[in-house]
Amino acid sequence: MGFSTRQIHSGVTPDPTTGAILTPIYQSTTFVQPSVDEYLSKGFSYSRSGNPTVRALESKLADLEGGADCATFGTGMSAVTCTMLAFLNAGDHAIISDVAYGGTYRLCTKVLNRFGIDFTFADTSNPDDVAASVRDNTALFLTETPANPTMKCSDIAAISEIAQKAKAVHVVDNTFLTPYYQRPLELGADLSLHSTTKYMDGHNATVGGAVISKTEELAEKVRFIQNSTGSIMSPQVAWLTMQGCKTLSLRMDQQSANAMAIAEFLEAHPKVAQVRYPGLASHPEHELSGRQASGYGAMLWFEVKGGLAAGKNLMDNIELWTLAENLGSVESLVTHPVTMTHADVDAAERQRVGIIDGLVRLSVGLEDVEDLINALEKALEKA
Repeated sequence: MGFSTRQIHSGVTPDPTTGAILTPIYQSTTFVQPSVDEYLSKGFSYSRSGNPTVRALESKLADLEGGADCATFGTGMSAVTCTMLAFLNAGDHAIISDVAYGGTYRLCTKVLNRFGIDFTFADTSNPDDVAASVRDNTALFLTETPANPTMKCSDIAAISEIAQKAKAVHVVDNTFLTPYYQRPLELGADLSLHSTTKYMDGHNATVGGAVISKTEELAEKVRFIQNSTGSIMSPQVAWLTMQGCKTLSLRMDQQSANAMAIAEFLEAHPKVAQVRYPGLASHPEHELSGRQASGYGAMLWFEVKGGLAAGKNLMDNIELWTLAENLGSVESLVTHPVTMTHADVDAAERQRVGIIDGLVRLSVGLEDVEDLINALEKALEKA
C-alpha cells in the first residue's frame, strides 16, 4: 500500500467493544490480569512498560519508516537521550553532526560527557571528515540531515558504510524530512529518530519523540532504557499525534511547495544576503538532497543585508509569521537560532559551523503562499 494509505490505517483497528473508528485513549495506569499464570496474556500490565494507545502510534511509525519496531517518548530530547544511553558506555566515543539541534549539543557537552563518554562534532556533509574522526572506541554516529538550522545535508548511505566498518550504530535524525520524503533505514542507517512534536504532530499541540529501529535486537536495547528511565509518551499525546500523522503527506507536499516559492523569492530579493534551501540549485548539497530524498521539506534560512540588527528588526516586525521556537506546524514560524534554539551552543562553535548571528530560520506552514511572501516583502522593506 502507498504511504498516504498507510499513514491513515497502519497500527489502527476499530475499537472491539464499541466499534469506534478511532483508537481509544487508554488513560489507565494499570491493566487487570486474568490470573497469575496468564500475566501479560493481553500484552499490557503497567503503562510505563506499554499502553495500547501508545502502541498503536508506535506500530504506525514503525510501518511508515520501514522499521522492525518503534519506541515513543515524552519529548524529542528524551528520544535522543535514551538512544545514546542504549548504545554508549563509559569510555566510548560518538560522532555527532557538527550542526545539530542545540539540545543535542547540550546533552553531549554538558551531561553525557560527565560520565566518561567522548564526542566529536564532525562535518557529516563530508564523509572523509567523518571517516577521519573514527576511533577504536567509536560506538555511535548521530547524523542530523538536513541539519538544524543551517540546512546542511549529509550522505546517509556513505556514513552508514563508515559506521558499519567501525561496528557502530548509525542514528539519523529524520525530523526535518519525515519518512514521507527520506528513509534512513533503507539507506543503511540502524535507527531513525524524530521529534514527533514537529511534522508528525503538525499542529503545535504536543511534544514527543520516537525512535524506529531496523531490527528487533536494536529495538530491545532502546526499550530497556526507556522502561528503566520511565521516558514514555502519554496516551493523550499519542492519540493526538496519530491524528496528525493522517495528513502528513498532504501537509509536507504543500508546505514544501510553499517553501520553494519563498526560497526563490528571497534569493532574488535585493535586501537578502544569502538563502539556504535544499531545493535551490545554489544549495551546496542540492544534488545529494535530490538523490537521497523525494522532497526538500519546508525549512529554510536566510540572512538580511545588515546582519544581526536587520534580521532582528525583521523578526520583531513581521506580520502573519509567528516568532516562536518550534517547526513543522501548519502555522508559519520564524526563529532566531542564536537567541533561541541554539543559545546553549558556544559562540565560537556556532560561528565555526555556520550558525551566523544574522541567521533567520523559517518553518513554512500551510497559509496561502502569496500572503506569506507579501508579509516577508513588507518586513524586508522596513529592515
